[in-house]
Amino acid sequence: MAPVPPVERPEPASSTGTGSYLPVLFFACAILIVSTGARSSFGLFLPEMTAARGWSRETFSLAIAFQNLVWGISGTFLGAMADKYGAARTLVLGALVYAAGFVGMAWAQSGVELTISAGLLIGVGIAGTSFGIILALLGRLVPEEKRSMAFGIGVAAASFGQFLFVPLAGRMISALGWQTTVWAHAAVVVLIVLFALALGRREGSHRDGGNLQIAAALRSALGDRSFHLLFWGFLVCGLQVVFIALHLPSYLKDRGLDASVGGTALALIGLFNIIGSLSAGALGQRFSKKRVLTTIYLARSAVISLFLWVPLSPASVYVFSAAMGVLWLSTVPLTNGLVGQIYGVRTLGTLGGVVFVGHQLGSFLGAWVGGRIFDVTGSYNWAWGLIIAFGLFAAAIHAPINEVALGRRSAAAASGTS
Repeated sequence: MAPVPPVERPEPASSTGTGSYLPVLFFACAILIVSTGARSSFGLFLPEMTAARGWSRETFSLAIAFQNLVWGISGTFLGAMADKYGAARTLVLGALVYAAGFVGMAWAQSGVELTISAGLLIGVGIAGTSFGIILALLGRLVPEEKRSMAFGIGVAAASFGQFLFVPLAGRMISALGWQTTVWAHAAVVVLIVLFALALGRREGSHRDGGNLQIAAALRSALGDRSFHLLFWGFLVCGLQVVFIALHLPSYLKDRGLDASVGGTALALIGLFNIIGSLSAGALGQRFSKKRVLTTIYLARSAVISLFLWVPLSPASVYVFSAAMGVLWLSTVPLTNGLVGQIYGVRTLGTLGGVVFVGHQLGSFLGAWVGGRIFDVTGSYNWAWGLIIAFGLFAAAIHAPINEVALGRRSAAAASGTS
């Protein structure tokens, strides 16, 4: 008889009412506002830095692509660190590396230096301060019946960070220059250290320490087809959102629109994703998460197709941004919710980190291939077509996912054969 994975047991704090986790939710949201906001401005830096340094768009795109790849790979190890030693320590480490990356980015004179600073350091910094660490912590502290909504609130806070940072960054670049704006990003990211220290005082005994069976959890998850489908579906999410976030401002500028339209578009995406993330969290609490995800990916392809079909104008860009905003990071609470639902929340930092590698592989492709296609063809047309097709692929592969907890499936199979 095959061994039965342990059935997930609720954390003690989950039954103590809302007061026990609301302070944690507050500081978690503050961290996500800063972490996500700071990384949302790279599309605005692309035309400024390439012009100032004499780089091609592919040079800048490759550095950001590498950043996303490093974010995904290092996120797995940092998620395991948070599972074992606590989220607060991981967040402090991530914030310091994040700030160092911005400092290096401000002084980068070559593509290699940009790749080390904006790519390697900022990639590790984001991994240590973003969704993988925060949502895993919320998964352990929030009761199961409120978990999906808490994830949605966290992602909505991250979206507010994008809405807040992008227009401010655009104004700072216009008034003070891109280099001063990068320095300002480094200073703001340091605030995460303060939020993490406050969070650490509340995390306390909820750390599982060395008792986590991380290797066993990985073996069980990797042996399940649904885990692989979640991985490849999340890859498509990363490909789509990073391509749009990085290349949309340049695409609009190439088509003759004012540079401010691109900044406003990204800000609107962040604003409307507050609605999308909260709605996704609520829907995931009531309905099948995989079916909601399928609907989101189909809607993304439809919205992008319509945007490319209608005549381009500031109005069409803003309508597109609002629609994409509703769908933007709404996949995150649902995908992390499925990982916790199927494989348990005690190793959500680790397993969520592995799935997030898929997201970041897609992010790498969305950033780099977008720049490569433009440099080769002189337009983004083929890139837009690819992200539409991948959206349809993602919608299809979510259908076979088995949403029943792995421990229950194994227990039912064992009892049926005994």
